Order: sequence, then structure tokens, then C-alpha cells
Amino acid sequence: MFDMLGGSEVLVVFLIILILFGGEKMPEFARGLAKVIREVRKAASGVEQEFRRAMEEEPTPASRPQDATPKILPPVQAPTPVAPAAPATDPTAGTVPAPEAANPPATPTPPVPPSTPPASSPHAG
Repeated sequence: MFDMLGGSEVLVVFLIILILFGGEKMPEFARGLAKVIREVRKAASGVEQEFRRAMEEEPTPASRPQDATPKILPPVQAPTPVAPAAPATDPTAGTVPAPEAANPPATPTPPVPPSTPPASSPHAG
């Protein structure tokens, strides 16, 4: 973790921490920092070991390709279209005529004149 920092950078960081937290908190801060560094290294080594273990394992048959050459399959014949069967009954046999067409009115109804609103007088109050 401190591979990227030189000696002068580490010294500047410790001086800033000393100014911010004071001399009494410095040992507590150093212990906490050491604990964090230790946990990070432990996690990194665990990931590295898992990666190496995965690289050394033999591939399982499911993950290994069966055959690198593609298989050529015979062409698939499209199904022949079949004409729809004729309906057994007449499609218009079961229809019922509309009620207006079945019972026309005996006398035609006269047209209704459009109603106009009454004119309001300009002096209405």
C-alpha cells in the first residue's frame, strides 16, 4: 500500500495527522491504520489464492467445448401450406337482423327544428 509513497510523502502525512489529532491520539490511529492494512493484505492474498486455484483446476466437461468443428445438418424442409377447410355451415345462417331493420316505424318521424336560445336584451339588469 505504501509502495507508491516515498519517505517524504509519508512524513508529511504523519505530520498532518499529528497536527489534526494531537500526540495523544497518534498511537490509537497507528493501531487502527495497521489493522486496516492487515485486513486489506489478507483479502488480497485470499483473492490471489482463489485465482491461482481456479487456473490450476482441470476444466469440467460442461465448460470444455465438445467439438471445435461445426456440424453440418441437413436442410430443413418447410412445411407445405394447407388450404383452410370450408365451413360446415353457412356463415350468414345464424345472424339476426338488426331491430331497426326488422321493425321499421309505421310513420316517419318529422325532423326536429334546432332550438335557438332566446335573445337577451342589452338592458337586462
